[in-house]
Amino acid sequence: MNHLSALILAAGKGTRMPSPRPKVLQTLLGETMLTLVTATLHAMDRVEDIFTMVGCEAAMVAAEAEAAAARLGRKAFCIEQKEQKGTGHALMTAMPFLEGDGRLLVVNGDAPLLTADVLDRFLDGAEGADVAFLSLELDDAASYGRVVREQGAVKAIVEAKDFDPAVYGPREDAHEVNTGIYLFSLPAVRRLLPKLSNDNKSGEYYITDLVSLGLAEGMDVRGIRAEGSGCDGNALLGVNNPVELAAAEELLQKRRNAAILASGVVMHGLSGIRISPLSAVEPGAEIYGPCEIYGSSVVKSGARIRSHCVIRDAVIDGGVEMREFCHIEGAEVRSGAIVGPYARLRPQALVDEKAHVGNFVELKKTYLGKGSKANHFTYLGDTEVGPGVNFGAGTITCNYDGKNKFRTVVGANCFIGSNSSLVAPVTIGDGALIGAGSVIVDDVPAGKMALGRGRQVVKDRKA
Repeated sequence: MNHLSALILAAGKGTRMPSPRPKVLQTLLGETMLTLVTATLHAMDRVEDIFTMVGCEAAMVAAEAEAAAARLGRKAFCIEQKEQKGTGHALMTAMPFLEGDGRLLVVNGDAPLLTADVLDRFLDGAEGADVAFLSLELDDAASYGRVVREQGAVKAIVEAKDFDPAVYGPREDAHEVNTGIYLFSLPAVRRLLPKLSNDNKSGEYYITDLVSLGLAEGMDVRGIRAEGSGCDGNALLGVNNPVELAAAEELLQKRRNAAILASGVVMHGLSGIRISPLSAVEPGAEIYGPCEIYGSSVVKSGARIRSHCVIRDAVIDGGVEMREFCHIEGAEVRSGAIVGPYARLRPQALVDEKAHVGNFVELKKTYLGKGSKANHFTYLGDTEVGPGVNFGAGTITCNYDGKNKFRTVVGANCFIGSNSSLVAPVTIGDGALIGAGSVIVDDVPAGKMALGRGRQVVKDRKA
């Protein structure tokens, strides 16, 4: 009975979100709403299994659910709702995959501001209930399902379009709304689902009807009012259109920055700093806005990130100086290195300790050894560089022949003259010198000098 599973409802398209992608794949701070909800559930120790209900663009949403689970060290369980006939129908579709007599927490995939603290308080209040839901007081109930009570006791949840003031009282007095967050005991759900009807204006099966059905069966049904921080409508009621998406992203940015500041990170130009909830910034780091840090990035204590940098899925060690206007993706920069300004590190680039990557330098799938320098206008792709190497301005490795990629190896303490082209596959031995302007197509032995350029010819200048 203590086993707790979670079900994320993510089958709908979201007709008010004009986009070719399903609504749950819209992003805030670089993360999809589905990933943020998955991460919140993952942060809760008591949630053991996470299921995602997919429907519209099922393969696309399932792929995102699997990617999110993999990033968090979990396995994804996706269930396809081939026909979207309402939230109650989604629960019907999920039931064959839910075994045992445990409990099920149901949340919406479009609630990216939902926090583990809010859900934990809800679960505490719902302990032992057959059916429980989280409610919220709003000044304007708008189109949300109304909670109907009698002398404080829950009587029903009524969808806005089915709310009849003659039956339930004036609409303007119905300020308590359903957030779409539920906790069910699986035995209770199995008993109630066969009684669920789609006899309503939408012709859909509402999960909310399980409240009145449970009461009719004499079950323990609870409506738990949200309390504490993170319980405002923006946090709990989800995102439905571009205006709400922008507002939610702004709130998430402020919440994230406040937490990072409180941890001991120095932040300049706070309003321009955007950091993914899945990224980590250690106390003692220093960040200058505007700056964007996305994905599973890690910025360690003592790193300094200057303005206008974009960092995604990268590791920045302590003691790194990241100068202005750098783009870093899937790369690692080790202690004491200097990167930028205007540098680009692409996936699988590794800049070792005290190495320098300067202005308009691009590295892709390249290891730049300790203390090595590529300070100006250089491209190194599929390259392994030893320690103490200096690349002159304009050096490139020619790693692609139109069909295949090839590697370049540059040994320790080499000097590569300006405007040189190293045509892979090629190896430059330790301590070798490459003359400026050379095109190197053959291996260069250690300690040798190589020139690969046409002989200069001087002629009389013609008028």
